[in-house]
Amino acid sequence: MARFPHVASFFLFLTKLSIGQREVTVQKGPLFRAEGYPISIGCNVTGHQGPSEQNFQWSVYLPTAPTQEIQIISTMDDTFSYVVYAKRVKSRDIYVERVQGNSVFLHISKLQMKDTGEYECFTPNTDEKYYGTYSAKTTLTVIPDTLSVAMAPQTLNKEEERFAAGDVRLDKLGVTTFRLSMGRLQPSDQGQLFCEATEWIQDPDETWTSITKKQTDQTTLRVQPAVRDFQVNIRAESTVREGKSLELVCLVMGGGQDPHLQATWFFNDVETAHIDAGGVLDLKKDYQERASQGQLQVSKLSPKSFSLKIFSVGPEDEGAYRCAVAEVTRAQMGSWQVLQNKQSPDSFVHLWKQAARNVVVSTKNQQQAVWEGEVLTLLCKADGAENLLTVAWWHVPQNQTQPVFVAGMEQDGTVKLGASYGELDNLRNARLEKTDWATFRLEITSTTITDSGMYECRVSERTRSQARDQSWTQMVSITVKPLESSLQVSLMSRLPQVKLTNTFDLSCIVRVGYSDLRVPLTVTWLFQPARSRAFDLFLQITHNGTIEWGSCLPQFQRKTKISQSPFHSRLLIHDATEEEAGVYQCKVEVYDRNSLHTNSPVKASATSHPLRIIVTLPESKLKVNSSSQVQEISINSNTDIECSILSQSPGNLQLVVTWYFSPISTDALWLRILEVDHNHVVKYGDEFQTTQRKQKFHAEKVSQDLFQLHILNVEDSDQGKYRCAVEEWLWSTNSTWRKLGEQTSGLTELKLRPTESKVRISKVSRTENASEHSEATICCSLEGAINPASLFSVMWYRQREDSGSRMLVHLQRDGLLEYGEEGLRRRLHSYRSSTADFVLALQRVEMKDAGKYWCKVAEWRLHSNPSKWVSQASDESQPVVLRVLRPESTFPSRICSSAPLVYFLFICPFVILLFLLISLLCLYCKAKKLSALSLSVQKEQSLWVNLKGAGGWTTNRMGDNHDEDS
Repeated sequence: MARFPHVASFFLFLTKLSIGQREVTVQKGPLFRAEGYPISIGCNVTGHQGPSEQNFQWSVYLPTAPTQEIQIISTMDDTFSYVVYAKRVKSRDIYVERVQGNSVFLHISKLQMKDTGEYECFTPNTDEKYYGTYSAKTTLTVIPDTLSVAMAPQTLNKEEERFAAGDVRLDKLGVTTFRLSMGRLQPSDQGQLFCEATEWIQDPDETWTSITKKQTDQTTLRVQPAVRDFQVNIRAESTVREGKSLELVCLVMGGGQDPHLQATWFFNDVETAHIDAGGVLDLKKDYQERASQGQLQVSKLSPKSFSLKIFSVGPEDEGAYRCAVAEVTRAQMGSWQVLQNKQSPDSFVHLWKQAARNVVVSTKNQQQAVWEGEVLTLLCKADGAENLLTVAWWHVPQNQTQPVFVAGMEQDGTVKLGASYGELDNLRNARLEKTDWATFRLEITSTTITDSGMYECRVSERTRSQARDQSWTQMVSITVKPLESSLQVSLMSRLPQVKLTNTFDLSCIVRVGYSDLRVPLTVTWLFQPARSRAFDLFLQITHNGTIEWGSCLPQFQRKTKISQSPFHSRLLIHDATEEEAGVYQCKVEVYDRNSLHTNSPVKASATSHPLRIIVTLPESKLKVNSSSQVQEISINSNTDIECSILSQSPGNLQLVVTWYFSPISTDALWLRILEVDHNHVVKYGDEFQTTQRKQKFHAEKVSQDLFQLHILNVEDSDQGKYRCAVEEWLWSTNSTWRKLGEQTSGLTELKLRPTESKVRISKVSRTENASEHSEATICCSLEGAINPASLFSVMWYRQREDSGSRMLVHLQRDGLLEYGEEGLRRRLHSYRSSTADFVLALQRVEMKDAGKYWCKVAEWRLHSNPSKWVSQASDESQPVVLRVLRPESTFPSRICSSAPLVYFLFICPFVILLFLLISLLCLYCKAKKLSALSLSVQKEQSLWVNLKGAGGWTTNRMGDNHDEDS
């Protein structure tokens, strides 16, 4: 990882953990790199479920096609790469390095200019449900390599000289010019010198990254040795912490090239170790024991440097150190002969004395208040010299005095959590980690109101020379604010008034705590139709990602697009219809951060204000050519009437075209010829239902903007004015047609070129009277000479005061009668009384028959090419006013004209007869009863006579008297 200097900062950026919500992060852009040099882009995923080793897919969106994804490389699919990248992936010019199970780097060894683009890192889903972000993007710009470096080739021949220590300098003379100065040259300094320049760029994460590197040509440096005298110095730290390692280096400066040297170490003027020119080591007794136990090491680092290293410094190692170096040569007998001997100055080593520490406790954002459900991050930092520390966090809840243990970390990094914070199913999980040797971070996820109170950080330190730990403490007050007090929900729409078939949006915006607070939300969308007083559920997006649809409008599910982010739920409803018009509301319920793994209750809820959506018809853009024209054609020829569309409304529209005709007639109305509806079905008008008429007129759609009415074999009765009416109809998703607008074209007047034929009808206006229930006849007559080769037809019309004109009967040229209504056949009759006279006879005249009557006579002649009867000319009569009079009043008529009197005269005889029958029946019943009573009296009298003879008593029933025999 040393090849990529931005790696360390990137992983510091990725230490954030999202609990239960997937989050993909890449190195922040834009990134700038030079052509021909490598780049590494990191990608990390957190908060995921499933296996610890996640897969990654890298793609790029080039500036030439910013919406087209080009696949580069995948950790799970060897065939993932597109052709443009497959060769570079195969040659490992592009490859993915897995750093951890959830972290990778995309390496491009040699950048090309075409590699500029937006790079996307995507992680396939391994979670039970979609929740969070699954991809992240960063921008890379490849710039040309414009760095160049130059140094004139030269050969330097210098003699050895001595400068004060530190005289090797690199001076910057200008923006792009640098100078190397070397003092106290030594033979080891000779060789090839060159300048290497590196260009750096600062990425958005504030790390510096090398993007290009160049070297100059080499310069040869030769150092000629001077005298062989040398000096000896010791390099070591003057103060060292107990238990840490100490290394003293004895350096020989000067002397000849590759000298034979031997060194002797002294501690407080006592020899402790000796190493000769052959590398033989001699240690004194105490140091020999420590070396055998791995506590001490004496070695020769180079021909001119020697090392004394103590791995664990104690109080016994505090004092003055000195080294003596002798240059030796081999004598004739093989022994070492000392040429010169030099000693270093004393180097004093002192043990670090522990001082009192200061401990500072703070929050992550310097705020001592957090929202309920938010992560509480506390930092505990100690100052002073670096050493191994122990930390313990305690919590004193509000209105309590007894502290509760939260978490602690030993010197070896072992973490222990308190009983209330270590359980997996507990909502208040705690995490303690060490960010550097003196800084400890405590995180409590998903805080509750009970987490308010005082938090104490206790830092402890122990050394070998101390019998017990030293401790320092600091406290901070934390307040957890209730979440419900901050929850606000608002509902808005870009277009509260939407046109039919258009798309409208609904945005439910949640404000809770502060903008960076991430809590699970359940969003419920409610809808009240325009003609209802109650809200119905039509969509619910639960906090664990489940989507549930209501049953109020089934079409919502297929036409609604859902966009969900932590604090924004947006609906796009396409193809709006009137059924979607009404009032909308959104209800938000806030859950605990750990609710994805536990069945925690709702912590807070709020409902937005109602928002009314109005669906209206779009404005019609229809425009039809309104210019008028006149066509003059020959009789029996064909012609076309055009209807031109100048502009139409956009969308899923259909046109309905209706053709109208107004004949040359007195008070003529517009007659509907035919209509082509939005389903292209042709419907003929009431006056054009005959086969002959349908064959004469038919419509055609020539193009999207042009319609024609074809008229075949034009005759005199076809003369008049024509126009078209065009309607725009919109098809909505609820399978209904809606009319948007209507336009009428200009008039096209159709005339026949003059012929020798001329029909003239008598133009005398008159008024005729007819009594009700009588008969009436109306006549019209031809004037002038009549061609014997001609045939004539007549059409009779009537116009009442309360209605328009209508055709009553048509006497065709061949004598056939055609009635305007079938019901008229019983009372109407038309005939030709003579060559020049036409008669309309009305039988049983009624009051409703009053009105204006006129005739229209047409002349017909036979045309030989092809052989066909054609109407040559026509003329209309002046209207005849028919008045219907009631007949003269007589006594019988007056009786018959009074309905109550008629009813009385009809019913009265029956009532009298019924009364007589009832009277006779009563008399009969009474006579029968009297007869029965008389018979009963006679029988009683006969009985009493017999008794009188027997007992001497006579009873007079009627007189109630008693007689006694004397």
